[in-house]
Amino acid sequence: MTLERINRPLPTLREVLRDFGLPYGVNGLIGFIFAASGPVAIILTMGSRGGLDQVQLSSWIFGAFFFNSILSIVFCVLYRKPMVFFWTIPGTVLVGAALTHLSFAEVVGAFIATGALMLALGLSGWVRRAMNIVPMPIVMAMVAGVFLQFGLDLVFAVRDGFAIAAPMCAAFIVLSLVVPLGRVLPPLIGALVVGVAAITITGAFDVGGDVQLALVPPTFIRPEFSIAAMVELVVPLAITVIVVQNGQGFAILQAAQHDPPINAVTVACGGVSLLTASLGTVSTCLTGPVNALISASGEHHRQYTAGIFVALLGLLFGLFSPLFTSMMLASPPAFIATLAGLAMLRVLQTSMTTAFGGRCTLGALITFLVTLADVPIFNLGAPFWGLVIGCATSWGLERAGYIRSLSGTTDS
Repeated sequence: MTLERINRPLPTLREVLRDFGLPYGVNGLIGFIFAASGPVAIILTMGSRGGLDQVQLSSWIFGAFFFNSILSIVFCVLYRKPMVFFWTIPGTVLVGAALTHLSFAEVVGAFIATGALMLALGLSGWVRRAMNIVPMPIVMAMVAGVFLQFGLDLVFAVRDGFAIAAPMCAAFIVLSLVVPLGRVLPPLIGALVVGVAAITITGAFDVGGDVQLALVPPTFIRPEFSIAAMVELVVPLAITVIVVQNGQGFAILQAAQHDPPINAVTVACGGVSLLTASLGTVSTCLTGPVNALISASGEHHRQYTAGIFVALLGLLFGLFSPLFTSMMLASPPAFIATLAGLAMLRVLQTSMTTAFGGRCTLGALITFLVTLADVPIFNLGAPFWGLVIGCATSWGLERAGYIRSLSGTTDS
């Protein structure tokens, strides 16, 4: 059997409710706000550029949230780990470009083929073996290169949205410094409360237009299988999900002392991608940023409840995607950027420390720079090439450290 064993006994509903608490609810809410704002905007932007209408876009978002949220609940319960699944953001950008010269039916056909490929790779057990040949410092350097933008966006938010971002940062700092007060009101919760107050006072929340509460009827797209779409999309999408997106998620969970079931995750991503493809939804992945947010604080064994909470919110968002999309996109960019940036500080700190605190530092640096440059090659994103070039650099120029990183030995 290539799939990892589930955690037994499974938690009962009473146990889940007992493990849940305010910190996990807030972390889950922040993770959900992140997923339902910027990433949704990317879907809307790429889909609109590709000529998709509102019905097709709503169906895409429904599949992305509803079915991936069900998958998230299943994994959080089976493994008692904070594992949230959504969709590949780099893959969405890749699909947006493809829609300018391919039909949506051809793209859906590529989604189905990508799901089948990921399912086969997960069942083979190859993915876990492949992940084990990449040193953790290089993986975390890739994560740092991707997540650095959250830190920069936090700085830009203070510059561009001072009235909202500055009070949030001040609340976070005060609650972090005054430890007794921070125990009563955790810093991130305080920043969230102050941010909502700042938005209310400044009147920055503006939905605009008429918003209707309505369920989304799923729209099924009949696929077309063309050679052009297969060549352009299938392998790049599979690599983006397995290596880049899932690689981030695995690294984040490992840094938080959660051992992710790599093969099971790959199989699940492939299987659910086959299901959601007919709705026009891009491939499923284990999300990096959201899992970083929900595993950033709180007791280790209770963090899985934050994942369940994110998924429950995702189910509602999927069912009422037109309403919630309008509401989430009406939040000021400074609010989202500040909240995500503050939540990511510890994650970014951990990834930097792991990447540059020991062996493979040159390879980690190259990985970090290539990822940060964000230059895709052959339709494959920079994080993938960062891993490849970083590993090659480390193997060629610091081989002893590379081998010792894989073996898990420590420096004397």
